[in-house]
Amino acid sequence: MTEHLPAALARQVGERSEIAIRSARPGDAAAIRRLAHLVDRTVPANPVLVAESDGAIVAALSTSSNEIVTDPFRATGDLVALLELRSAQLHALAA
Repeated sequence: MTEHLPAALARQVGERSEIAIRSARPGDAAAIRRLAHLVDRTVPANPVLVAESDGAIVAALSTSSNEIVTDPFRATGDLVALLELRSAQLHALAA
């Protein structure tokens, strides 16, 4: 699965047991608010994509404003890159 990713990103992704990039659901609101609170930012505007690492939401990206909030206590650079990639794919599909 990681053979199509840049080498540095593939290494980071490969260290995780499980990751998921998906649209936020109503039940994710508390986790997204917690991330925003941790980094003293506002909650990203809807629609939002979230990145889960081993079952926990650790990053969220607004596809309308590109606002990002991440867990400052976890390495999330690889997940942010995947969120940005997925957001770009969705924008291209909508065009």
